[in-house]
Amino acid sequence: MHVAKRSGDLLDQKRRARTAANAARTQAHKNLGERAGLMLAQHELPVDRFNGQISVSGFYPYQAEINVLPLLARLVSEGWQTALPVVMAKGEPLTFRAWAPGEPTGRGIWDIHIPLETAVEVDPDVLLVPMLAFDRRGYRLGYGGGFYDRTLAELRKLKPVTAIGVAYAEQEMDEVPVAPYDQPLDWILTERGVIEPKR
Repeated sequence: MHVAKRSGDLLDQKRRARTAANAARTQAHKNLGERAGLMLAQHELPVDRFNGQISVSGFYPYQAEINVLPLLARLVSEGWQTALPVVMAKGEPLTFRAWAPGEPTGRGIWDIHIPLETAVEVDPDVLLVPMLAFDRRGYRLGYGGGFYDRTLAELRKLKPVTAIGVAYAEQEMDEVPVAPYDQPLDWILTERGVIEPKR
């Protein structure tokens, strides 16, 4: 794994990578629009269901993120429990509340759709993780807040958790800048299908 020698180098690499990744994502969103979400929903998640029930956290699409709501709707129809993440405070891990497409939402930090406060909190077994970019090693480029890295680190201490990065295929990079605290993905899912990381 390549890690920049100085933290300033890494921060600069990530800043430049985010600029390029955001442009690629915006273009992919413009080209595919809602078709990408429907294509995404055709693919099976690369996980084994156990005890007849599994909890999956998705995300409500923000800005030009790929739309996972059709996939969540399909999972609900198959008997899966679905949820959405909630940012409680800067520097804290995410919490998760049960939610299914069609149910009401409130607005959280950055005006992102979140489940109502009355929704039940859940500990997901599978996390669908948004990202700006990814590489074939299974590393993702996030938005810089560290929410998913902190959350995955905490959840992985408690139980087996599967992290599936979800993005447009065009968001792939040759190599994402990686810090020691960056949590790897177990799988990547794009509108074209499932990618198994090679580390």
